[in-house]
Amino acid sequence: MKEIFPVYSIGHFINQPANLTEFEITRFNEMEEPDVHDIHKHSFYEILWTEKGISKQTIDYREYEVLPNSLFFISPNQVHQFEEWKPLKGGTILFTEDFFLLNHNNKDKLFELSFLDNFYTNPCIKLNRKDFANITHTIDLMANEQKRKDKSPDITQSLLHVLLAQIQRCIDTGSEKPISKKYLLLFKQFKYLLDKNFAENKTTSFFAAQLNITAHHLNLIVKNVTGKTASEVIRARGILEAKRLLTFTDYTVTEIAAQLSYFDSSYFSKLFKSETKQAPAAFKKEMSAKYRIR
Repeated sequence: MKEIFPVYSIGHFINQPANLTEFEITRFNEMEEPDVHDIHKHSFYEILWTEKGISKQTIDYREYEVLPNSLFFISPNQVHQFEEWKPLKGGTILFTEDFFLLNHNNKDKLFELSFLDNFYTNPCIKLNRKDFANITHTIDLMANEQKRKDKSPDITQSLLHVLLAQIQRCIDTGSEKPISKKYLLLFKQFKYLLDKNFAENKTTSFFAAQLNITAHHLNLIVKNVTGKTASEVIRARGILEAKRLLTFTDYTVTEIAAQLSYFDSSYFSKLFKSETKQAPAAFKKEMSAKYRIR
């Protein structure tokens, strides 16, 4: 399916589009405003930390208020819109998957982090003062390493791993029942396959077969991680893409339905309304007025 949003690398966010850097850390008061479209996708991960001030962030139609002592996570391929950042104290950490996995061959290490690549996890967490202080201490170490003339990617990567482990520990400590790593890994693998195949309107059985597990087991895993069935998650991914296409393209409802392998546009419209409480045409009118540049 044709990409309808600009996809930016880290270089774009430091106003050096040709720069292939895989890691950057910048404080808000040191940043130049990036020359990027307000609504976009990333090819990298981003962590915003906020010490003072309040910002509003939008990811795929969900709006979040980011308060002091908070972290906000953005993963590749999410549609992101940011608000004014100048009044804020804090900063941003940008890193690619390749940088995270530098000298590590096991991608599962990245998948084990529940707060990344998970549409069903709140991308904004507010921490108590002690936990936030511990995390910002690691951020300071990372920032100081990057300022050195003899900076080491190995040291920076190690500090990034420490930071992400600290964040995961905070999340697990605050959770009544932390998700098992085994379930989380399988869910992330399912999500990866879903992002590749959502336009084909595949069934739970298809994805279960790809993962070499039963449909019942896949449902159990997805329910444990998201609180929803696999079928609901599959359907929601297609509806999300429909929302994007309705908002940001001039395709008709029939054309969008066909792109998502719903060849009965009436059925697609009923399904869309049952999921969003709005008919596709009404959703398109409202969201185009809100998000498209006029």
